[in-house]
Amino acid sequence: MTDTAGRVFASWVETYGAALAGGDAVRVAELYAEDGYWRDIIAFTWGYHTFAGRAAVEQAYERTIANTQPRNVRVAAGRMAPRIVRRSARTVIEGYFDYDTKIGSGTGFVRLLHDDDGTTPKAWLLLTTLQELRGFEERTGPRRPSGVEFSTHFAGDNWLDQRRHAAEYADHDPDVLIVGGGQAGLALGARLAQIGVDTLIVERNPRIGDNWRNRYHSLTLHNEVWANSMPYLPFPDTWPTFLPKDKLAGWLEGYAEFMELNVWTGTEFAGAERDESTRTWTARLRRDGEPERTVTVRHVVLATGSVSGLPKWPELPGLAGFAGEVMHSSQFDSGIPYAGRRAVVVGTGNSGHDVAQELHSNGAAVTIVQRSPTCVVSLVPSGTMVYSLYSEGPTEDIDLITASIPYPVLRESYQWLTKRTCELDRDLLDRLADAGFETDFGHDGTGFHMKYLRQGGGYYINVGCSDLIAEQAIDLVQARDIDTFTGGGLRLRDGRELPADLVVLATGYENQQETVRRLFGGSVADRVGPVWGFDGEGFMRNMWRPTAQQGFWLMGGALNDCRLYSRFLALFIKADLADLLPENDLM
Repeated sequence: MTDTAGRVFASWVETYGAALAGGDAVRVAELYAEDGYWRDIIAFTWGYHTFAGRAAVEQAYERTIANTQPRNVRVAAGRMAPRIVRRSARTVIEGYFDYDTKIGSGTGFVRLLHDDDGTTPKAWLLLTTLQELRGFEERTGPRRPSGVEFSTHFAGDNWLDQRRHAAEYADHDPDVLIVGGGQAGLALGARLAQIGVDTLIVERNPRIGDNWRNRYHSLTLHNEVWANSMPYLPFPDTWPTFLPKDKLAGWLEGYAEFMELNVWTGTEFAGAERDESTRTWTARLRRDGEPERTVTVRHVVLATGSVSGLPKWPELPGLAGFAGEVMHSSQFDSGIPYAGRRAVVVGTGNSGHDVAQELHSNGAAVTIVQRSPTCVVSLVPSGTMVYSLYSEGPTEDIDLITASIPYPVLRESYQWLTKRTCELDRDLLDRLADAGFETDFGHDGTGFHMKYLRQGGGYYINVGCSDLIAEQAIDLVQARDIDTFTGGGLRLRDGRELPADLVVLATGYENQQETVRRLFGGSVADRVGPVWGFDGEGFMRNMWRPTAQQGFWLMGGALNDCRLYSRFLALFIKADLADLLPENDLM
């Protein structure tokens, strides 16, 4: 089968390449199935675009081939070999191809419908991406620095001296300012550094990794380690499948050092003003113990989290008169101080469940308040099925597969997956229903991961709290049954009183647009618009690409998102600095 896949794929790539080189959009489109999709990231369109159906594909190639000048299309070197697999009830040949363009080089991924009838197969899904800009290739592998200057020059600055000088910015300003030193800012900083972009990352916490280190005591990632590595540095094979938050925090701190990133910790970003005449930002930075510093930069990237912006503090009846302690889940770090005390947790997403379990495990009496139905899946096997593809090959190869999936196919896949996970989790879901917990798997039955992509929350991956609720070891109250908070706790509509010493609001976060509003002002926030959730072409709104505000970018998402999309955002920024970026994408 491998030989067949390789032979058929190589023949298709040759035909596709010849059609592109000839500028023949009709011939290119004929290589697609009638219901085929083409997704492009920067390579042809200078944007994120999806084209559905052969007619739309043909029109898109007609508009872009001449400007892109694709050539030298070939089977990709160093990628997974072509293979025959079953995807979404179809037999396909999957493979990767490389190509050159007018300004750089790219990599594509395609799923060819395979019926073994001797005819040229048709592309069902095809992704094209720009991987490098010519003249600004990543300094990796054969292009890595030699370091010979540090072993032959004994006078003057050594490597450490040069690193300290670069990070001080005593005599110059960076080209790019990244606000936020979590995985998003670090991943982008690493990508930019490797293509020669002078970048400063500012982090308000005292240490890199504190955004994870300071979260609640028991936090562990709910997806597997092989889906979560950072660019250039995979996690060691000895690491556990599910990473504890402090282990990840330490890794991020080391990552900043290993990748030679210029980072200022303990630094508050106090805002920035745009000068359109010079296409620059003047940003104000407040560093611990130092006078306020201003830097003038071409680009500002907000990397403070796509779905974890400003905490939501809902208006709850009587809460202002509660005599105990009130905090948002983002402020909660441990259940240890609450042993023997009574706690109310408002919210049943991941944070609400985890906080409730942390409190219960440390001896608190816990009531969890459900405000709306919640999607619940088991960690194993259901929660891990979304990322099972990453067990099939190298992460950066699988990343291109995930990026190739258009919204309608993704939706159908998640509907099938959710039916399967509900079957696997039937006992758990029935026990939760018996306890009065209300579940919801999306208006279209697409489940927890689509909830993450659409709204950034509304689900729980069960690591034990659902069992505690089902066993009534953690009490459950529906928000509609609450009359009011009182000085001593909760009063329900039926007259019952629930005493409490602590209320934790696991009520989520405002849209990242509100963080933009606070830091950059209303006009910039309104110009940028809402962040996250699908746009009309099945990509995340305003993430990893130009926004309506020139020189302003948003970088965020889970670790796998940051690894994949940091490459493309870095290329956008470098292209602008090199005057290669069009004013608008070409579609």
